[in-house]
Amino acid sequence: MRAHRIRWWVYLLAAALGVGGGAATAALEERYHVSLLGLPWFVSAMLVVFGGGVLVAAWQVRRYTTTEPRKRVQLRTVTPERAVDTLIMSKALALAGAVLLGWYAGELLMLVGHLQAPYYRQIAIECVVACAASLIDMVCGIIAESSCQLPPSEGPEHPKVEERKRMRGERRDRGVAWKGDDNDGEAAVPGR
Repeated sequence: MRAHRIRWWVYLLAAALGVGGGAATAALEERYHVSLLGLPWFVSAMLVVFGGGVLVAAWQVRRYTTTEPRKRVQLRTVTPERAVDTLIMSKALALAGAVLLGWYAGELLMLVGHLQAPYYRQIAIECVVACAASLIDMVCGIIAESSCQLPPSEGPEHPKVEERKRMRGERRDRGVAWKGDDNDGEAAVPGR
């Protein structure tokens, strides 16, 4: 199984869905006078702290995967499960940050006409702070996702290995006889 990076357009789609949700919430608040807008300061601060935690975990995975195997013993071991969990958290953080960025931006767009009222001005400030926290989370998630990517292994198809073979003069089809390699012009079948 291979993990794929999240495409850029998925973030745009998530933010667009968030804008729709935030605008709908603001419209409901305006129509029915229920308090659904804004985000407490504490929650915005916790979003940033969570983003930093995921970034630190991804940095530890990156440091472990890029260290030489002999020196990994000195580092705190990172299990494959922990590395996968960090990758999942980073993807979830990036997508949640995109949706929340769109959500609070949608609320903010709906509040622009009401900024003269102190209540809506306070909510607009909360939405700006929430947008900044969501943007930080989205960026932390994208960086963490890229940090969890394994470096390429030097298997038989790796460019460095191919270059070494070419320098030594080795052929890729070594051990297989091809037409024209023997005297009678027929391809030799291995094992006969």
